[in-house]
Amino acid sequence: MSSLPSVEDLRLVEALLRHGSLGAAGRELRISQPAASNRLAALERRIGERLFDRDTTGARPTPAGRALAAEAAHVLDHLEGIFDRTRAAARGRVLSVGTFPSLAAWLFPALAELLPDATVHQVLDHGDRLVEWVGEGSLDAAFVTIANQMRLPATVTAAPVASDQLAVLTPPGVRLGGGRRPFAGLDVVTHTYDVSAEALHRRLSQLGARPTRVATAETAVRTGRLLRCPVVLPRGLARVYAGPDEEVSTAPVPGRFTLFLVTRRPTPPALAAMVGELADRLGLDRPSGVRP
Repeated sequence: MSSLPSVEDLRLVEALLRHGSLGAAGRELRISQPAASNRLAALERRIGERLFDRDTTGARPTPAGRALAAEAAHVLDHLEGIFDRTRAAARGRVLSVGTFPSLAAWLFPALAELLPDATVHQVLDHGDRLVEWVGEGSLDAAFVTIANQMRLPATVTAAPVASDQLAVLTPPGVRLGGGRRPFAGLDVVTHTYDVSAEALHRRLSQLGARPTRVATAETAVRTGRLLRCPVVLPRGLARVYAGPDEEVSTAPVPGRFTLFLVTRRPTPPALAAMVGELADRLGLDRPSGVRP
């Protein structure tokens, strides 16, 4: 028996995480519940770890099961695009590029404009996983903001391409206070690019805010509008999502971000050539050392 998981193994683990039931996962994969149970048990024996706790109420992932399901989703997504990327390769250059969800709707159109002769396969995930995939070679590039906050694989290089800072998006009818506590008595919705959320919340609390973090920039803006409260997020995203009657101002808290291009060494020429223009397309500042 091969020590590698089969595609069927990966599909089962990924489906089981989504459905929480062997029966439902089996129906999706068109196999019986006993067959699904036997396949999962065999996989657990090969790995030497329990992947799901099963009882009459369903199946709940263990930490090992959740980790394997995340890896399975990545591998399956890569496999599903193989034919498309192969066909695209016959017509020209193909690049697999990853970024985090809040930047995707902003970054990928810019890349389409800057790389007109390339087909860009789009991948979304957390920054640390994207960097890992660049290191192993399953991604050509990743655009992340945490390259200076983590240990990079020896096979990759990171180049700054744009910089941003925190801003406040204020929905109509919402007013900030003055003095040392401009957010006094206000709920404040936050979203940041990097892992500094705890420090940001401490600072906002000192300014009188009741901060709440959400998963994406769009979620932050929609929540702020619904609750009629300020939204603190990167300036570039605030400008993208702000309506005509909403104000974007500099945040009264420190916070600056650098967007990095992470690639294997050496950086693919097509990506290296457009680095100087990307900040302009995104409406961000050029970091020092990046020229037009």
